[in-house]
Amino acid sequence: MRRTVFNEDHEAFRETLRAFIEAEVVPVYDEWFAAGQAPRDFYYKLAELGIFGIRVDEEFGGAGIDSYKFEAVMYEETARAGVQFGGSGVHVLLGLPYIKMLATDEQKKRFLPKFVSAEEMWALAMTEPGTGSDLAGMKTTAKLSEDGTHYVLNGSKTFITGGVHADRVIVCARTSAPTAEDRRHGISLFAVDTKSEGYSIGRKLDKLGLKTSDTAELAFVDVKVPVEDLLGEENKGFYYLGHNLASERWGIAFGAYAQAKAAVRFAKEYVQERTVFGKPVASFQNTKFELAACQAEVDAAEAVADRALEALDAGELTPAEAASAKLFCTEVAHRVIDRCLQLHGGYGFMNEYPIARLYADNRVNRIYGGTSEIMKTIIAKDMGL
Repeated sequence: MRRTVFNEDHEAFRETLRAFIEAEVVPVYDEWFAAGQAPRDFYYKLAELGIFGIRVDEEFGGAGIDSYKFEAVMYEETARAGVQFGGSGVHVLLGLPYIKMLATDEQKKRFLPKFVSAEEMWALAMTEPGTGSDLAGMKTTAKLSEDGTHYVLNGSKTFITGGVHADRVIVCARTSAPTAEDRRHGISLFAVDTKSEGYSIGRKLDKLGLKTSDTAELAFVDVKVPVEDLLGEENKGFYYLGHNLASERWGIAFGAYAQAKAAVRFAKEYVQERTVFGKPVASFQNTKFELAACQAEVDAAEAVADRALEALDAGELTPAEAASAKLFCTEVAHRVIDRCLQLHGGYGFMNEYPIARLYADNRVNRIYGGTSEIMKTIIAKDMGL
């Protein structure tokens, strides 16, 4: 099936990115894996490549291209190489939409040039230890000072991807109590400077997968946040979060599809080289049937991911469509990667093989950005059920 989602510019970018990964990432990736994070300096290399400025307006140092297709190429190429770009993904996929949607002209002038250059890396802090998917239940508070010059932030967050290296974190906090009619009311968003007094990074979390992505606990004790760093209007944070979840869930869906595609590639290469009973593993009917079934699932996931990408670029991706894409692509990736690992035999359980790392990395796709169960709830509601 011929894909139509990418053009010559995207393919030229793909070639450049593939060469960059081979030169700058693959040779040192084992070191990043052992350290549990990519080095902060690596993000400057991504900035020099133009990765962070693709969707940023030219007046702020970006390319001014209003499309997610270059990010889609990045998902495919990092998965193909069996690597990740540390925690930098949240910088663009999660951080940028909020700046573009909510920042004032003054804020954009302050934030975006540093965003593009990697001088300031961004993260998003929603989840709290006791809330999980129930964002309306968050306890972190931000109270306006008596003189009205700043908010006082108190609370904690967990599972914050990019939290170790972040220079700015979009923190979700309660600025007023929920109402009896709407418990989601009263949440606001703040672009918090991580150098602020009272801001601290707790544990760097030891995860099952995504080992090169720095994920942390954050704590805020009487952190003073200038009123100039409020993003959007006070008390409307939950609406903003819901608005941007579609692009986040598309990113997870497309990333999962790319991982599944990469898994088939890894398994195909392995079974063609590995011999048992004097024959290549690829020569056995079971191997052929397993890979054929996996390829069919990847083809279907690719079509779903591409359709969601086109809708996202057109500004037409609905919450239910994003949930459907995420549910389908992440479930496909789960099945395909598991079957491809099985074809590796015992070696599939060894971290020196990319399929093992991919297996661990993929598992979170059905959890973050909203669990598969939450996706089903959204889809069912859209069906009128």
